[in-house]
Amino acid sequence: MRGVARWIRSRRRPLPGAGDRHQDGGADEAGQDAEAGALLGALREALAGIGTTLDPDTTCAELTRAAVRLAGGAAAVLRHTGDGAPGYAAVTGDAASLPDVRWAAAAARETGVPAVGAPSHPWLEHGGAARRGAALCTPLTGAADRYGVLVWARAGEPLRRTEAGLLTLLAQCAASHLRHAESYQRVSSTAGDLQRALLAEPGRPHPNLDVAVRYLPAGSRALVGGDWCETVRLHFGRTLLVVGDVMGHGLESAVDMNAYRSSLRYIAAADLPPHRVLRQMDDIASGEAERRPATCLLARVDPGRGQVTLASAGHLPPALIGRDGAASLLPVPAGPPLSTGLGGYESATHRLAPGETLVLFTDGLVERRGEDIDCSLARLAALRFDAGDALDTVLDSILGRLDARHAEDDVAVLAARPHIRQGTPTPPP
Repeated sequence: MRGVARWIRSRRRPLPGAGDRHQDGGADEAGQDAEAGALLGALREALAGIGTTLDPDTTCAELTRAAVRLAGGAAAVLRHTGDGAPGYAAVTGDAASLPDVRWAAAAARETGVPAVGAPSHPWLEHGGAARRGAALCTPLTGAADRYGVLVWARAGEPLRRTEAGLLTLLAQCAASHLRHAESYQRVSSTAGDLQRALLAEPGRPHPNLDVAVRYLPAGSRALVGGDWCETVRLHFGRTLLVVGDVMGHGLESAVDMNAYRSSLRYIAAADLPPHRVLRQMDDIASGEAERRPATCLLARVDPGRGQVTLASAGHLPPALIGRDGAASLLPVPAGPPLSTGLGGYESATHRLAPGETLVLFTDGLVERRGEDIDCSLARLAALRFDAGDALDTVLDSILGRLDARHAEDDVAVLAARPHIRQGTPTPPP
């Protein structure tokens, strides 16, 4: 900001009679200092109001409002679209100047983007009429990228050099935020594509187990995180169900989620008990310094014996929905999150009869800001369902009644229901 103040001072018009010392010279200079200070304060406020979000349209709207506050008139932004044709992203300002800014925008479309800070015709001609005024077109550029052009116009009063410089500075600030927003969206898109691809390729459970999965990212513009679900076929008609949650959001979490998932598939192929699967996953993750911690819940479902064996690495317990529609939580010994290297995982076995529904989920489903986790889990356990509801209906009911679409974190939910099939082999004791 000190550099901006020097820039404003260097462009002030010289005082009348400069070089002649007279009695009121100090008062004139003090008045100009006060004017420069007020202008600097207005500029600081305008810059702080640009780029408050990572939404490009919001940034453009903030830019036009700031331009009008500083210089009056009306302003618009012509955004470059994917097909190369610019289009309005925002228009604001006083009604008297709106025809002028639309005329200047049309001229910018026809002639291309003018030079930075170059004021266009002091006489605005449009609709067969001419009137005194000013217009300015300033590109929104960052490095080698062009995001559009700021178009400003004002009827009646010509453009001052200081105003042109301020408008150009606002445009440069907005371009920097647009570049950051574009980079953010690219990373978010990459992470989202990776996670959607991984979630779209879960393993297939045995035919004696019906499975349904839901995934909801937190908010429409939030970076996806490391929530994931998996199913792995084991011997003797058993299926391993998995939900996990890697710490953080973004591309790094999605990559680590893929690493955890790969190690799970490799270790689970040996058909180890769930707690030993977690132990080996923890050993692998703790040997990689950059690997983010993750929670994980394993559920080995054995329809032939009517039971499920659970093991947890810092993850919330699953819910069990009985054939009467009543829900409850299944206790499971909680070990430390993966990648800590602490080990200490244990398994617990519970009855899981045909027609009962097991629900595994990540914490985004139940956790709410400022609420104790026990209260959050109790809200899930208090839900009741109609007997015989399909799995998709059960999941849609859970998501809707817990308002999961407004959750502050990603939500992954897996529901499984066993049923007996003739000829299913029973594992040895």
